[in-house]
Amino acid sequence: MPTMGHKSGAKAPTTQASLVSADRGIYKQAQLYRAFSEVSQAILRMQSEKKLFPLVCTKVVEYGGVSKAQIKLAHPQSRHLKPKAQAQRSQDQPEDTKQPTCSDFSILRGGNPYAILSVYHEEEDFFDPDTCDLFDRLCRDLSFALDSFDQEQEHRKTLKTLKANEGRFRAYFEQSMFGMATIGADKHWIEVNQACCDLLGYTSEELASITGTELTHPDDRATSKIYARQLAEGSIDSYILEKRYIRKSGEVIDALTAARSVRNPDGSFAYAVILIEDITLRKMAERREQMRRQALEMVARGVALEKIMLQIIQAAEEIYPDAMCSILLLDKSGERLVTGVAPSLPDFYSQAILGVRIGEGVGSCGTAAFTGKRTIVEDIASHPYWSDYKQVALKAGLAASWSEPILAASGKVLGTFAIYRRKPGSPDDQEIALIESVAILISIVIERARTQQELHLAASIYNNSWEAVMVAAPDNTIVTVNPAFTRITGYSLEDVRGKNPSILSSARHDRSFFDRMWQKINESGSWQGEIWNRRKNGETFPQWLNINTIHGEDGEVQHYVAMGWDISHKIRSDELIWRQANYDFLTDLPNRYMFQDRLEQEIRAVQREGSRLALLFIDLDHFKDVNDTLGHPVGDQLLIEAAERLNRCVRGSDTVARMGGDEFTVILRDLAHAIDAETVAEQIISELALPYIINNETIYATASIGITFCPDDATDVDQLISNADQAMYASKSAGRNRTSYFTRALQDSAKNRLALINDMREAIQKQQFELHYQPVFELSSGKMAKAEALIRWNHPERGLISPVEFIPLAEETGLIVSIGDWVFRESSTAARRWQKQRGQGFQVAVNISPAQFQSDALRIDDWLSYMDSIGLDEQWITIEITEGLLLNASKDVKHKLLQFRDAGIQVAIDDFGVGYSALSYLRRFDIDILKIDQSFIRNMENEPNDLALSEAIVVMAHKLGLKVIAEGVETEAQRQMLLDIGCDYGQGYLFSRPLPAIEFEKFLLSSKTTNSKPAKSVLQE
Repeated sequence: MPTMGHKSGAKAPTTQASLVSADRGIYKQAQLYRAFSEVSQAILRMQSEKKLFPLVCTKVVEYGGVSKAQIKLAHPQSRHLKPKAQAQRSQDQPEDTKQPTCSDFSILRGGNPYAILSVYHEEEDFFDPDTCDLFDRLCRDLSFALDSFDQEQEHRKTLKTLKANEGRFRAYFEQSMFGMATIGADKHWIEVNQACCDLLGYTSEELASITGTELTHPDDRATSKIYARQLAEGSIDSYILEKRYIRKSGEVIDALTAARSVRNPDGSFAYAVILIEDITLRKMAERREQMRRQALEMVARGVALEKIMLQIIQAAEEIYPDAMCSILLLDKSGERLVTGVAPSLPDFYSQAILGVRIGEGVGSCGTAAFTGKRTIVEDIASHPYWSDYKQVALKAGLAASWSEPILAASGKVLGTFAIYRRKPGSPDDQEIALIESVAILISIVIERARTQQELHLAASIYNNSWEAVMVAAPDNTIVTVNPAFTRITGYSLEDVRGKNPSILSSARHDRSFFDRMWQKINESGSWQGEIWNRRKNGETFPQWLNINTIHGEDGEVQHYVAMGWDISHKIRSDELIWRQANYDFLTDLPNRYMFQDRLEQEIRAVQREGSRLALLFIDLDHFKDVNDTLGHPVGDQLLIEAAERLNRCVRGSDTVARMGGDEFTVILRDLAHAIDAETVAEQIISELALPYIINNETIYATASIGITFCPDDATDVDQLISNADQAMYASKSAGRNRTSYFTRALQDSAKNRLALINDMREAIQKQQFELHYQPVFELSSGKMAKAEALIRWNHPERGLISPVEFIPLAEETGLIVSIGDWVFRESSTAARRWQKQRGQGFQVAVNISPAQFQSDALRIDDWLSYMDSIGLDEQWITIEITEGLLLNASKDVKHKLLQFRDAGIQVAIDDFGVGYSALSYLRRFDIDILKIDQSFIRNMENEPNDLALSEAIVVMAHKLGLKVIAEGVETEAQRQMLLDIGCDYGQGYLFSRPLPAIEFEKFLLSSKTTNSKPAKSVLQE
């Protein structure tokens, strides 16, 4: 870029004029620094490009001391420069009559020339090299800001496209007949459609402030939370669950809830998409049916009438939790009602109506029993039927009463079944159905229990039941069957009388099945379970069968009664659910659960037959890159094709399963030789390494495989999986796209790793960690300047464990956050203690792991608050980070670095020169110190290149205003060479090894130290 030249002349002696000139130069630099600081701050706050150039010109003139600043843009066609913005010194400021000197500076956009910043000043020597360099840096900042605006505009375009796609989904979302919603990690509803609002009785605004848990029935919350937690943790991606919701009105509804997780690119839980179907009617019918079955089973077992009625009432109140139910029976005279069962009604109320004479207008039950018709009283307080019992009813909290007469098969009234409500109202269709079904059911029960009507009850059950009933003699020959039996099986009574029930055999069950059945019948008198039978037309069907033994007074068997339900529909539903639970929805391979079941079966076969199987654990290499670059739909297609390729590599008797993500397993059964497994594995590697053509993209995805054998390596499912997994990771570590066998060394390593992780979780609480401090000396003076805190783990059993061994595990498990927090606080406490003892500050460097630095759990504000609470100034702590952290640093990393800078905490780059060493980050980030890696220092005496590189680092650092520490200084020759090339500090065994805190404290107090404050970079100063 063009700049004004600089005059040079003979060196003048130091005079008053030259001192004034120097002061003016300092003043000029201060003005420019202030101007550029104002511009930088404004750029950070700038939301619109439109105001950028006028603001820059204004700030440069206002604070930079120039007479005029102008920004010109190149015309797209003519390439002529056209003024875009300018500012000049106001008229009230003194003007120099000299013709102003101008210097131009180039502004880039997208790496191409975009504009020219022209700066005018009356002094001819104003634009010296330092000033021009500062204006160049300003233009680079402007280029960066323009590129940021362009990126933001592109981002907005992308959002617009996404919104268009969202519109198409929105139409389906809003018009769906099912409730649809999204729920966040905090269980709050993010978005709901109208169907969902109608289902739950809330508006979308009301739902926004309510969690899904709050709307879930209390009895279903525990199960719902388990599924929700598994969904959030990632152990499952979807679930289907029947649960109950509480509507705004307080009404409880049943719903089939299907949920699927949506995850962030890093795999963490973002939100769940929920589909809700109202199945209240079906569940009501099922509960009524279940209530009926339970009552009939109790009748068949000869349970006492009072217990059966209590069970019916409890079941009815479970169906309608807000209801209070009662059964009132007519006395022998048929004129008065006496209490049968009413567990939820107050005792004083039951006593008040005990023995009431039936008649029209005598409450709901008295009227229903008298007329033989259903009586609905919507409001007890105002209805004339309740005039004599109003006060006692209101005292009991009863507001409505619906009563159904219990009619015998002959039509005779046996009593009443009533439902009471605490609020006025009439029953809906489902409540009417409940009243009718319960009344019918109770009539059957009552007739069965009464001696006079036992035969009528038995005939009613026998002839009218939907369940197939078969009665067999003690020798197990069929005596009789009911019409439902004929309807279900196709066999009439004439077809089966005198024959063995085996006429229904489907041949699906072996001899042992029936042996176990008869053993249970002989021991307990009953059996129930699922059985497959055959109809007369040859069709097989599933049946739920209850078999009960009827004994005579002498205890001998009189009959066997079998009651069966055709459960074909349930079996089909169960099969669908089973498949969804056992097969991967994407690849249609067995999932983890089916795989484990098959592996158990194959292990038993190995043990039974003395054979051998191999388990292959397969992981696609760099599959995450496919998802990140090409999108999850492409990744899904790749997984589907990979599954097909795997199936082509194995026999029909082998099992290929998807464990989840990009992990697959293969069970190779009945292997003649161990080498056969390797042959298959090599075929798989070759097959998977072939290119994938998806959406016109050619994709390469190799695989790493681990192999283990049963019974050679293990005979336990979990152990075999663990073995294969360890072997697979060995393939990863060896370079990927290869096969590795499980070895005991892998197992020992895994066990040691797990033990270390478990012990590490307790190490902080048990105070097993301690800090050692290694001094850092100023090379020019030979005085101690600072120290680096280094963590050590004194394991109670293993002794001293190297950080090289446990720090990677801490980073992998996330424990590094709590360990790093302890290190920071412990180092700060020590620095403050030494400050008090010495009467002056002493700087301590603390290493921060990249995993800790990038963690959301890192709270720098908490650290700063802690330092403030102990009275330690931030300048006495330095943080050390690695080069890799700054490469493609995220916004979060940049923000945290700014927090440290703003707080006055210095930042050092550790092991500089062995990592990425991208010099651009030294300019982009506020770095104060470079630490030359000890690999350069170690061979410095014999390797001229190492010395040259070290000197280059020192020179570069000093040019950038950074200090340099050499690590690993072990000889006097190394110290002298570092001193000769201008290195600031040295650290290593030549000066001192890392010392425990107590020893270091003695060493510190007895040593000479530098008294200066921590050095800052030139720009900071």
